[in-house]
Amino acid sequence: MNRVRTIAFLFIFTASLICQAHEFWLQPDKFLYRKGDVLKLTFMVGEDFTGERWDLKKHRLVRFDHHAGNYSNGLIETVVPGEGSNLELKLESEGTHLIVMQSSNAFIELEADAFNAYLKEDGLDDIIQYRAKTNTQNKSAKEYYQRSAKLLVQVGTATDDTYGKRTGTPIEIIPVKNPYALKQGAEMKFEVVFEGKPLGYSLIKVWNRKDNRTTVQNIYTEKDGTFTTRLSNTGMWMVSCVKMVPAKEAGADWQSYWGSLVFGF
Repeated sequence: MNRVRTIAFLFIFTASLICQAHEFWLQPDKFLYRKGDVLKLTFMVGEDFTGERWDLKKHRLVRFDHHAGNYSNGLIETVVPGEGSNLELKLESEGTHLIVMQSSNAFIELEADAFNAYLKEDGLDDIIQYRAKTNTQNKSAKEYYQRSAKLLVQVGTATDDTYGKRTGTPIEIIPVKNPYALKQGAEMKFEVVFEGKPLGYSLIKVWNRKDNRTTVQNIYTEKDGTFTTRLSNTGMWMVSCVKMVPAKEAGADWQSYWGSLVFGF
């Protein structure tokens, strides 16, 4: 393989990997704790709800907060980059605890085929239609993206309404009921909001990871931004989505916002 072909192959291969490594989530060592236990948390990114550690050296946190009942505290200064857990947090009160993270913008440029495949995979039909209408579907795309991630864990048996707290991240997935107050097999309703307004008719992915096996459901929100699924299994659950809009800042064509919510049993 000559040098030009090698470089072209590596570029396409790298773009493909970047395109696939979409999901981002906060992964704890477990989900059910006793009062006084220490939560060990890792930032994860990747495909199929398995992923790899997120490189904190290349990204910046805008927000990283801990909510429990009426308590709220910033955690950015306690985050540790590296190969171990990114955070160790002592859980000193019973109830449902919420961890919230928001990253700053990062930049990516993809060739047309890779970008179009990414749009199709994540149900961004409005962007696909716009590119077709403007005859730009064969052009590469420059994109700013940022991530918002939430984690719910339960300490003790007493549940509360922390699960439904609105934190003001650009895109946010909010359970309508506390998942830790529901039984296995129960229906679970969520609301998805973007910039504080319901995100209707958007693709949502619902992931379940158990015994090293991942299943995923593709569900579209209703007009009011809500959707319903069933907690048919134990294990780790993630709800994820993405919203893309024209970029307001110079240097990119598009701005995307990625959201995730993780809980488990």
